Formats: sequence, structure tokens, C-alpha cells
Amino acid sequence: MSLALYAVLAALVAVAAYSLRSVGRRPANYPPGPPTLPIIGNLHLMPKEKPHLQFQKWAEEYGPVYSLILGTKVMVVLSSDQAVKDLLDKRSGIYSSRPDMYLGQIVSNGCRMLLMPYGDTWRMIRKIVHLNLNVKAARTYVPYQELENKAMLVGFLESPDLFIDHIRRYTNSLNTQMIFGFRTTSIDDPKLKQLYSGFEKFSELMGETTAKLVDLFPLLRSLPDSALPLRKYAKKLHEKESELYVGYWLNVKKAIKNGTAKPCFCVDLVRAQDEENFSDELAGYVSGSLLEAGSDTTSATLIGFIQAMILFPTVSATARSELDLICGARLPTLSDLPNLPYIRGCVKESMRWMPTAILGVPHAVIRDDEYMGYKIPKGAGVLWNVWAIHNDAAHGGGGGE
Repeated sequence: MSLALYAVLAALVAVAAYSLRSVGRRPANYPPGPPTLPIIGNLHLMPKEKPHLQFQKWAEEYGPVYSLILGTKVMVVLSSDQAVKDLLDKRSGIYSSRPDMYLGQIVSNGCRMLLMPYGDTWRMIRKIVHLNLNVKAARTYVPYQELENKAMLVGFLESPDLFIDHIRRYTNSLNTQMIFGFRTTSIDDPKLKQLYSGFEKFSELMGETTAKLVDLFPLLRSLPDSALPLRKYAKKLHEKESELYVGYWLNVKKAIKNGTAKPCFCVDLVRAQDEENFSDELAGYVSGSLLEAGSDTTSATLIGFIQAMILFPTVSATARSELDLICGARLPTLSDLPNLPYIRGCVKESMRWMPTAILGVPHAVIRDDEYMGYKIPKGAGVLWNVWAIHNDAAHGGGGGE
């Protein structure tokens, strides 16, 4: 009996060893990259801080398209504008999915478009969003922008030390008007604070080592909550997040149905729900995710702009001179933009100099592909190093850390 048991155990060990023999190794036809170790691949080389800088160094060594082997997963890193255009733009039909982000999906209950895999639901949501947030539709929101930026300027005058809070109120209120039809009038609004706090906790969770390990080694997901406490934490984050997003949605949906709502994105979302019959939770996450993205990314860019003006006072003085010349004593409007080339340059440079999503959000390819003679395997994550592209010396890029 003991011999039979030993034989079974030996066979299991042999099967496991055979199954793991290629884990962590880079096949010869994949894009090049740093040397790997068995099982873990390049995990031991992954930087804990400022990953964009290390990724930029690897691009200089291995080229604009290289691969990182992360346990059972493959991450292809794009570090040139041409590679991004060729793959994420021209081949978007197969590069628009997302890698599996286990804990992130628990927080979102699978409803966050940012993490949603390519498929029918993703296409339906994208169509709804595109119809309401394209360039033509954006022009209808200009009055909201003019109202909210004046309210922000008043806030700057009254309490300049709270400029970050005033910027966040501005971007949040602009988005609540566009999406739900109401304003956020105070920097102390509890739902405003909940939105930013919730997104900060979500981002921190996604950056946790454990969150990354359960993505790279899916077997770990079978662990109980006692051994995987972040899963329990993710469930609690979902409860709070869903309460906010679905709460916003149900309130505006009720107003739309009884005819008291103001024009906003959710009017079309209600119509789409009636046609497609999707859940209130999904509708809440579609509208809530737009609020989250529009509030956080825009405020981060504006805060970066103020940091740049402090660091480069001569730029600020030149921009002010242009405003004085074109606008005189009145406040500028968007109609002045064609006559403000230096200001336009400052806007673009703000987005280049300090990009909000410094490594973008990883995409995933849905079938095998080939690029520059390399195989990009089905399911591989595709990361675009926004920092490296924006600081490409070949295109005149450059900037601080």
C-alpha cells in the first residue's frame, strides 16, 4: 500500500514538474526582454517604485516593443508612439480587451468598463458612451464649463491654500452636471469626498503585491478569505462603491421617469436600459465610472499644471502676457483659444509633462498576433509606457521625474 502511495505521489510530482517546466520562461519568438528565472520569470526584477523609469531603461536596451514574463502571464510593453498606433489603434479590434484583474473585478462586481473584457457588453457600453461624449456632444457642455470654472476661481480667491479641493470640486461638479444633471457646490460635499477616497482605496488595492500575485498565479484564488484578506476588503469596497454609484443612478433615473430631470448623459442611458434591459447595477457603474474618470483624471492634470507654473515662473509670466494682450480685463472663454497659441501649448505640455495614467491601463490581445517579427500570444497583457513615449528624445521629449 505504501509503495502504491509513493508511486502515486511520485507521479503527481512528475506531472506538476512537467506542467511547470515552461512557466517563467520566454519563448524564442516572443519580443525580447530581461533574463528570466524558472516559475517567476521577471517578477524579481519588477520595480517597487517609479516603474515607468525602469520600463524606459528596458526599452532603451531591448527596443520599443519588449516582453516581461510574469509567472504564468506575459506582458508586452510598448514604448513608442508608432507601436501604440499600429497595435492599440489600427488593430483595436483584437487589442481592446483587458487582462484579468481578479480583485479589481470583485470591487466592481464585473461592471466597471475600465476592467471589462472585450465582448458584447463592452461594445454596447462603448457605443452608448461614444454617442454622448464625442467632440460634437462636448460642445453642448461648454456652458457648464464656464459656470464651474468661475466658481473655482472664486474658491481660489477665498481660500487659495485649498486649491486642490477647489479643483476637485470643479471637475466633479462639471461631471455631475454632464452625467446626472446636478451640481456639486461645496468642497465639503460628503459624496465628493467619498468618490475621491473610494477611488484612492481602489487604486491602492490594485497596486498591492497580493493583488498582482492572484492575477499572475490564479491558483491562489482558491485560498479562503482568512488566507486572502484583501478579497474580503475588496468586497467591502464594492459595497461602498455600489452604494454611491447605483444611488446616483437610481435618483436620476427616477427624476427622468417623472420628467423632472435636467438634460444629461443618463437620459440616454435610461433609454438604452429600456432597449437592452441591462441591470441598474451596470447602469450605475457606467455612469459612476464616467464620473470617477472625469473627476480624477481632469483634476490631476490641472494640479500638475499648477505645479508646472510654480516650477517654471517664466512660462507663467509669458502666458499671462498673452492673456492680457488678447483678453484685456475680461476672463477668457473657449472662443479665444485660436488666438492663444502659447496657452494652447501650455495645455498640451501639461498633459505631456505629467501624464495622469503614467503607464496607461493594460490592454489584452484576444488572439495570437505578430508584430515586428515577434509573436504576441493570445491573452498577453499590453502595457503602453506613456512616460517613455512622452519623453522620447527623438521627438523632442524631456522632463523631470
